[in-house]
Amino acid sequence: MRVIGVNIPDDKRIEIALTYLYGIGPSLSRKILSKANVDLNKRAKSLTSDEVNRIQNIIEKEYSVEGELRQLIRRNIQRLKDLQTYRGTRHLKRLPVRGQRTKTNSRSVRGNVRKTAGSGKRKVELK
Repeated sequence: MRVIGVNIPDDKRIEIALTYLYGIGPSLSRKILSKANVDLNKRAKSLTSDEVNRIQNIIEKEYSVEGELRQLIRRNIQRLKDLQTYRGTRHLKRLPVRGQRTKTNSRSVRGNVRKTAGSGKRKVELK
């Protein structure tokens, strides 16, 4: 089944399957299904074409998802960079943006970079 150009898994409950769309989480999925009058426990493969159309129409009219949402987020980050705000400069330097510490624990943003000597594992040679 495809909704807004994304393949949704058939064997999962529709409540969970909708979360495969970028920008739709569990709570938003429940809201959409209640507006479309679709049972939360129904499997994605057992939906009728009418139910699929209702779900798709609600998502397209009321929410920005997938590519549209990604573009919006990218534009917002670019605006912060252009204004040279604190958050924008953190994005430019690829550092944590939301106030996290950087002495330790920023490996996921910086990549797995270990800059101190002796922190890398060194194999001991046997004589």
